[in-house]
Amino acid sequence: MNPFQIAIPDADIADLHARLANTRWPEDLNDDAWSYGTRADFLKSLCDHWRTTYDWRAAEARLNRLPQFTTAIDGLILHFVHLRGQGPNPTPLLITHGWPGSFIEMERLIPLLTAPDATGRSFDLIIPSLPGFGFSSRPTAPGCGPKAIAAIWAKLMTVLGYDTFAVQGGDWGAIISTWLARDFPTRVTAAHLNMFAASIPPGDTPYNDAEETYLANVRRWRDTEGAYGIIQGTKPQTLGYGLTDSPAALAGWISEKFRAWSDCHGDIPTAISLDDLLTNISIYWFTGNITSSLRIYKESRATPLALHAGEHVPTPIGYTHFPTEIFNPPRCYAEHAFNIRHWTEQPKGGHFAALEQPEALAADIRAFFRGLS
Repeated sequence: MNPFQIAIPDADIADLHARLANTRWPEDLNDDAWSYGTRADFLKSLCDHWRTTYDWRAAEARLNRLPQFTTAIDGLILHFVHLRGQGPNPTPLLITHGWPGSFIEMERLIPLLTAPDATGRSFDLIIPSLPGFGFSSRPTAPGCGPKAIAAIWAKLMTVLGYDTFAVQGGDWGAIISTWLARDFPTRVTAAHLNMFAASIPPGDTPYNDAEETYLANVRRWRDTEGAYGIIQGTKPQTLGYGLTDSPAALAGWISEKFRAWSDCHGDIPTAISLDDLLTNISIYWFTGNITSSLRIYKESRATPLALHAGEHVPTPIGYTHFPTEIFNPPRCYAEHAFNIRHWTEQPKGGHFAALEQPEALAADIRAFFRGLS
């Protein structure tokens, strides 16, 4: 393992500012609902803030206070944060981010989990950047989908000296965590999820009305909001040229998802600060990893998280439902195939739970593990 510090060259920051200043803007209808996509007035304001006010160096210095490392596994250089929990026997917890997020989503979650609670429980936190995301290197050949990443994570935990461990995640992090629970049942002691995306056949018990409604809602969402996933799942390289060349295009593509998926009621800063949003976008920009991050959608099609009829995953699962999460099945749907031991309905929050509601997410993680104890 090698210690790692973020160090973006001054020339890269100057290039970003020049590109933002020279953006060629399209016309826009500026519809209130963003039904045509990211509004021009919002994006122009965000890009102006990025160029004139946002301080990358301050964000970089703050992130560099986290203990970061890199290590080589299966030909990839993996970036990760590793913090030891306080107390005599911390629980190792591997937390995985998703798209269009990054490891910075977990920044406020860290002190809430590494400190001991009233029972003395704390967590060792391992927070990697997905291959082709952030400061991890890009896969150079097809095949690095969520199932393959789960196997890479298992090797990472071996390198770090953890024979057994728990997992947590949302978005792709939830899918990868589920793969870990499914493929490594003797090593993964428990999985806590804040998104549920496994496809489960009904088996001998037909879907009930709540389950049928959920599946209909998923189909409706894919028809109305899923175009990004179809593009990224079929032709990610074509999309990547524009997002890699234009910071305004990158900010427009990512910020639209933060608005749609967070519990912000159409106003991103009510849920996530613009500086946090820009730190996340800046990592995609400075690393040049946006195109490789898109490919996980295409890679996932080769190994979808679809269970077999009658299959049961024995690993204890905890789930917390934030109200504007994309996929929120009824508990009975998950119980067709998973050992659901904890299920919570949250009063507010969305897809980016660790950014939006870190206290609520941390409290739910702790409650799940107390229940297992």
